Order: sequence, then C-alpha cells, then structure tokens
Amino acid sequence: MSGPHPPADIPPAASTQWVQTPERGSATVLAAGVYLATRIGRPLAHRILHLVSAYFFLFGPSARHWSQDYLRRVLGRRARASDRYRQYYAFATTIMDRFYFLQERYDAFEVTSEGQELMIEAHRNGQGALLLGAHLGSFALVSTVGRRQPELKVAMAMYDEQAGPVTTFFRVTQATNAPEVIPLGHLDAMLRIRDCLDAGRFVGMLADRSIADSPSQPVNFLGAPAPFPTGPMRVAAALRRKVIFMTGLYRGGNRYHVVFRELADFSDVSRGDRDAAVRAAIERFAQLLEQYTRSDPYNWFNFYDFWQSAGVAAPR
Repeated sequence: MSGPHPPADIPPAASTQWVQTPERGSATVLAAGVYLATRIGRPLAHRILHLVSAYFFLFGPSARHWSQDYLRRVLGRRARASDRYRQYYAFATTIMDRFYFLQERYDAFEVTSEGQELMIEAHRNGQGALLLGAHLGSFALVSTVGRRQPELKVAMAMYDEQAGPVTTFFRVTQATNAPEVIPLGHLDAMLRIRDCLDAGRFVGMLADRSIADSPSQPVNFLGAPAPFPTGPMRVAAALRRKVIFMTGLYRGGNRYHVVFRELADFSDVSRGDRDAAVRAAIERFAQLLEQYTRSDPYNWFNFYDFWQSAGVAAPR
C-alpha cells in the first residue's frame, strides 16, 4: 500500500467535502432519542421521526440541493418534494433502528436476506473476508447474520472522523453486541485487520467516501464519473482476501432486506496484476451500488456533492 498510486487516481483534496460538512447531531440529542425509543417503543418513536425529518428537510438547503441532484439522476426525472422527504425519512429511520439492532431487538422487524451462504462459506474456509458496504440503507444489519450464525463475528474498520460518532453511539445506546472498531490511519490498523481475518472473522468497511489524503478512482456512477476510494480494495489486495458486498435495504414499515454479493477475490492475484484487479473490483463495487440505488433509490444517504468532487459539474 506504500507504492505510488496510479495516475488515474483523483487528488485527495477533491473528495473530502463530506468531511468538512459539520454533523448536526450531538451525544445529548442522541441520548434523548435513545431514551424515547426505549420508553415509547418503535411505532410511536418512528412517528416522531417525521418531526425530525421535516426539520432537516426544511433547514438544510445544501443537503436538500444535493438530494435533489441525486434523485434526479437515479429516478430519471425531476425529484418532487415528496421524493426528497422520503429519502430524509428513510435516513432518520435507519439511524433510529440501529439502536434496536444493537440491542438485539429483532422481534420488531421483518428481515429477509439473500447471499448469506457467501459469509458461511468464507467462515468455513477459516479465512474470513472483507465486507464492503456504502451509505446505502443500514450496514448495522450485518448483526442479523451473527444472530442466525453466532460464530460469524464482524469488526468495523473506519477512519477517526467516522469512528468517533460510531463509538459515541455504541456508548450512549449501551449496545450489548457492538462490534469491535478498528481506527484506520494508525500503524497497527492493518495488523488488527489481518488478525481478525486470520481468526476467521469479518471486517466491514464503507467504500463510497474518500477522506483525508486517501486517493480515489473515478468510476461511472448513475451516468457520470464519481470518486470511489481505492483504500478499502487495496487493503483486501494487500492481505489477499475475498471481498463481499453488503447492504441492508430499508423497505418501509419494519421491513429490511439484507444483500450479500460476491465482489472480488484477491487470494490468487499476483503482485504485478494487483493494480488492475483493484481497479476492476472498484468498478464492480460501483456497479453493484448503482444496481441497488436504482432498486431502492431512497436508501442512498450521501447528502453532499458526490459527483462534482470528481471534477464534473453537477447538471442544473
């Protein structure tokens, strides 16, 4: 991972806008939300989410603009206000439902899945695998696999900017089955990831946002080039591991659908072929992501200029 990056990679500074956008939440607000969810139950709590969704919808003009840009691309038409609000509400719902998943309160949900055999096979081979997801639906639903297959354990690898809010969420919710969090960008990160995989465990990463000095690769996504980070796939290639795409799609009400798809296998890729294999895998990731944004468009939660960071002006 220390060699020069291919020339097609996007300069790091071009793809960090989402980091510079301040979060509107806090531990206090989160604690209040958890308290309500605990005391009044999911049905009533999710009715209150309409107030939260309406607030951010009305008072977040920048996010609202980029929501409309994305929805126009994925829906193939101008997004109505109802479309944009539906996206906001789905986002709020998946955040609230994380609490119930981490508390193993699965009885409140109807969860279907496909491709779970990929996880089971990787575990039986004793090598584990990398699970690559995106800000699409709820990655927290990977915990449902652990419920059905207790021997399948998942750790989460993420940058400090991401790890802070996540660990705060785990602390405030007093999560009973919170996964191990591996902060990226530290000297021992690769060693910890390797140790998890060698133990037959899985390591989850979100692979649709670049951060700090991480290079990106431009890939066609919903009709225009967009930057996708090369780091997660380079980790898999350096460790010679299998990569599985994962997403937990919110389907309304209390329904979720968990998807596992084969993405790449670097176990037999030679060093000389590694760069080409990484690029092909990133393109495959973008293709899968586009497939599921089109099937479940309101599950996409990147409320910032996702395309212009690749040097392409967003259409008016």
